[in-house]
Amino acid sequence: MTQPDATTLVDYDDAVRRYDPVLGIEVHVELGTASKMFDGAPQTFGAAPNTAVTPVSLGLPGALPVVNGKAVEYAIRIGLALNCRIAEMCRFARKNYFYPDVPKNFQTSQYDEPIAFDGYLDVELEDGEIFRVEIERAHLEEDAGKNTHVGGSGRIHGAEYSLVDYNRAGIPLVEIVTKPITGAGERAPEVARAYVSALRDIFRTLEVSEARMERGNVRADVNVSLRPAPDAPLGTRTETKNVNSFRSIDRAVRHEISRQAGVLDGGAAVVQETRHWHEDTGVTSPGRVKSDAEDYRYFPEPDLVPLAPSREWVEEIRASLPELPAVRRRRLQSEWGFTDAEMRDLVNAGATEHIAATIAAGASPAAARKWWMGELSRTAKADGVALEALPVTPEQVAQLQALVDDGRLNDKLARQALSGVLAGEGSPEEVVAARGLEVVSDDGALEAAVDEALAANPDVVEKIRGGKVQAAGAIVGAVMKATRGQADAAKVREILMSRVG
Repeated sequence: MTQPDATTLVDYDDAVRRYDPVLGIEVHVELGTASKMFDGAPQTFGAAPNTAVTPVSLGLPGALPVVNGKAVEYAIRIGLALNCRIAEMCRFARKNYFYPDVPKNFQTSQYDEPIAFDGYLDVELEDGEIFRVEIERAHLEEDAGKNTHVGGSGRIHGAEYSLVDYNRAGIPLVEIVTKPITGAGERAPEVARAYVSALRDIFRTLEVSEARMERGNVRADVNVSLRPAPDAPLGTRTETKNVNSFRSIDRAVRHEISRQAGVLDGGAAVVQETRHWHEDTGVTSPGRVKSDAEDYRYFPEPDLVPLAPSREWVEEIRASLPELPAVRRRRLQSEWGFTDAEMRDLVNAGATEHIAATIAAGASPAAARKWWMGELSRTAKADGVALEALPVTPEQVAQLQALVDDGRLNDKLARQALSGVLAGEGSPEEVVAARGLEVVSDDGALEAAVDEALAANPDVVEKIRGGKVQAAGAIVGAVMKATRGQADAAKVREILMSRVG
């Protein structure tokens, strides 16, 4: 029996004042291999149901597994990037349980002999604080199929019927399991979000996965427990399953802390169970009573020999690792000359790669930062989308800045040109040509506009001649208005001052 939800949620700030939260995070990443973990079925996202399968995927009698060597290499790459020790010998086990999306009635996984163990990852929080997350293990396993519950709420309870697609069954996964994360206190939600975000960046840098959370390439199971004080024994944990966005990870941790505090304040005991996250309402609901490891009756997989990665191979893989995200960020900050606060802002905004690509396309660091952290960030926020969802490329931003640097656009005109690019009107050059946005720098046209403004404002002319040079701004403004903001302001001021002596 699962425990009903507490009727009263405790205010989050009150909950973390009176209880010490402890986290545990299990992150599953689908590896981007061409075929599955133990058979030759292809990995194909979005294929027709049950078409990317083989007898091994379906668990048919007599079908024997063969280990995917590329998946083993990817697992070692992940382990090394997470400062883990790589096992000299490890083996697969059978994790026994019945569920319709596991056609063999067991999952082939690693249990007490993982391929990587005893690691850590230092994650940077929003204010620059570094928090170390200790990693217990990173092990290889296969994914399950996908159940679709039709009717009702979309969950198995109340559904009219269920469909099973085995295309995903057997896709290689690495599961990364933390040790209990203590000491985060009120920042526990932020630590959880930052940790999973850092992992996602590492997966992409290592090129072991597309790491697209919206496709389920990366999924996090978040364990939360409360105890009365940091020196007290660990409390009973719940596991919120398959949380697949950074914002949801933050919200799910907050909700569970508030909910469990309510349970404990009411004199009840927290039940060890899995829970479902509801994005629409921001709450968790009971799933099933959480099993312990012994309930799965693990035993060594008899159809697979142990893995014994040679030390030479492991060192070759270590030598081939790319520059990891945290190291790269520190290098880029030094090269770009950004302050710690400026670098944190663009990292938190998810703008680092956009700015790097814009600089590579020819823009200065300051200009690239100005566009992505200014106009484009405001546009993304107003539209409710991430920066990468905006219909503009770093190359186009660099082209836009080049037009400014060449004096063909001023800031106001450049923003109009960017608006056209975002609207799908073409490249910056095409938008400028189509909208007639280019700065007017022709001496004859500007002289005529200045003369007209001077004639219309004789009082301003007298003020300038009387020594009030700041009054020239009124004439410049009149010329800019007359030219729809397209005049070269510096040249206008130069012509103006020569006219009034």
